[in-house]
Amino acid sequence: MASSPGCEHYVRFCLLKAPCCGKLYVCRLCHDAEENHQMDRFKVKEVQCSECLTIQKAQQTCEKCSKQFGEYYCDICHLFDTDKKQYHCLPCGICRIGPRDEYFHCNKCNLCLAQTLEGKHKCVENVSRQNCPVCMEDIHTSRIGAHVLPCGHLLHKTCFDDMLRNCAYRCPLCMHSALEMQNHWEEIDQEIAQSPMPTEYRNATVRIMCNDCQAHSTASFHVLGMKCGNCGSYNTKYTQSFFNVLHTCCFDTAFPKLNCLCQRES
Repeated sequence: MASSPGCEHYVRFCLLKAPCCGKLYVCRLCHDAEENHQMDRFKVKEVQCSECLTIQKAQQTCEKCSKQFGEYYCDICHLFDTDKKQYHCLPCGICRIGPRDEYFHCNKCNLCLAQTLEGKHKCVENVSRQNCPVCMEDIHTSRIGAHVLPCGHLLHKTCFDDMLRNCAYRCPLCMHSALEMQNHWEEIDQEIAQSPMPTEYRNATVRIMCNDCQAHSTASFHVLGMKCGNCGSYNTKYTQSFFNVLHTCCFDTAFPKLNCLCQRES
């Protein structure tokens, strides 16, 4: 009697014989979830037909009952699945979901990227060989799509969406803005213009560094944000407090106090 086609990961009509332990599993992910070791997909030599249960060499069609194990088959990765326009990328070493003509392989990033990013992304050498900075899971071999940030760093698309839902708009690695923020910076400009600081603090300044352009500058202090003097970003951080208002002994690195605690004259 035929078993159900595949598992939660793939639709296929065969089981892989694990080269490591000889057990039969629908896919390497199912194997790795059950065993205390990982299956090397590239070393798979045999499969079992889900229809007639014949164990045979890995191939797309059963040699006994002619059942097609998968609409797509890669004889390098031993990947069987429904047709999702997959293609095997030799430099990546694994199969990618296509169509192939909509992607190119960036040799420096060592990753397949959408054609729309060719010549328009910041390269980070071997960026996909790093774990996702949000979930700390592998990116290169993940079945979850990757999202390229403006800074060039990668994270899972689902992790990027979770960041935005939680109002996190900076790269977890370098703190660069994770998307185009110009409209938001203009909104902060308007809010600051409509919310002047008290008279005694209007001349207060701070030394800041911009997380977007890396420039150092002096900015007017405001509780809503400090604007980069180079690129106009509000994605900035303090490098020095406004000493014309606070004494060094009264500076709180967690949040600048607006009142000098020691009451000394400036």
